[in-house]
Amino acid sequence: MNLDIALLLAQDGITNGAIYALLALALVLAFAVTRVIFIPQGEFVAYGALTLVAVQAGRLPGTIWLLIAAGALVSLIEVAKALRARRADGLAGVLGWNLAYPLLLWALLAYVKPQGLPMALQILLALAVVVPLGPMIYRLAYQPLAEASVLILLIVSVAVHVVLVGLGLLLFGAEGSRTPPFSDGRIDLGTLTASAQSLWVVGCSIALIVLLYLAFERTVYGKALRATAVNRLGARLMGIPTEFAGRLSFFLCALIGALSGILIAPITTIYYDTGFLIGLKGFVGAIIGGLASYPVAALGALLVGLLESYSSFWASAYKEVIVFTLIIPVLLARSLRARHVEEDE
Repeated sequence: MNLDIALLLAQDGITNGAIYALLALALVLAFAVTRVIFIPQGEFVAYGALTLVAVQAGRLPGTIWLLIAAGALVSLIEVAKALRARRADGLAGVLGWNLAYPLLLWALLAYVKPQGLPMALQILLALAVVVPLGPMIYRLAYQPLAEASVLILLIVSVAVHVVLVGLGLLLFGAEGSRTPPFSDGRIDLGTLTASAQSLWVVGCSIALIVLLYLAFERTVYGKALRATAVNRLGARLMGIPTEFAGRLSFFLCALIGALSGILIAPITTIYYDTGFLIGLKGFVGAIIGGLASYPVAALGALLVGLLESYSSFWASAYKEVIVFTLIIPVLLARSLRARHVEEDE
C-alpha cells in the first residue's frame, strides 16, 4: 500500500463514516429519550433512497400507501381514545397531520409530474413522504409500551424491523436502484481526487450535526428532549409530555435516516434491505459511545468507516467480521468498568 492508496481508502472511510455517524447519533437520541434501541433505523435509509428513485422516475412511491395506512391507524386510535375520554382537545390537529396530510401528499404526487421538478424539490418530496412515518411508528408500536423494560422494547424493535423489511420488499421489489449524483465531476485535493458526491455526503453530514447541536442547545424543543433524556419523570413533572418527546425524537431519527439514504444513493446501489447492514454499523458507533455520548458515538462511527475501508483492502472477505468484532472489546471494557447491581426478583 502506497500513500495514494492510503489516502483513497481514507476518503472512502470518511465518506462512509459520516453516514454511520448520523445513524449513530439518531440511535443515541432514540435510546436516550425513549429507551428504545431503534433497530429499524436502517430501514429509513432504504425507504428514503428508494422513494426518491420512484419520485425521479415519475412513479407513485409505495411509501405513500404505507404513510396513508399508518396515518389512518393512528387516527383511528386517537379517535377511539378521545371517545373514551369524552374529550376532543387536539383531535383536529391529529386528524390533519395523520389523515389529511397523507391524502394531500398522495394527490400532489399523483397529479403533478415530479420527474420534471428540480432535484432539491424531489428530495423534499421524498422526505415529506418518509419522515412522518417515524412518529407514526412510535405512536403505533412504542408509545403503548413506553413504561416497559428495555428488553421488551428491544423485542418490539426487532418485530418492527422485520415488518418494515417485508413491506420494503412488497413496496419496492427486489431490484436495486441508484439516483443521479447531486453534482457531477471530481475535485482535486493535492494528490487526492475526490468525487463531488463524496464531498456532498461529508458536507451535509457535518451541517446536519451542527444543526442538531444548535437545536439541542438553543431551542425549547431541543431542551425538552435533553430534559426527557436526563430524567423522564422529572421532565413529566415539569410539564414536558414524554409522548411528544418520543414522537419528536422518532421524527428526527426518520429525518436523519431518510436523508442519509438520499445522500448515499448516488454512490451505492440501494436495495430494500440495504439499510439494515448500514444501520448496524451505525449501531456499533453508538455502542462505542455507550448509547449516551453523542461526540463519542460520532467518533466511533467514523472509526468504523475507516476500519471498514482499510479492511476491504487488506482482507475484503472479512471486512464485515472485522467491523462487527470491534464491538466485543468495547462491551468487555464497559462491562469491567460498570458497577453490577443484582435485579430484584
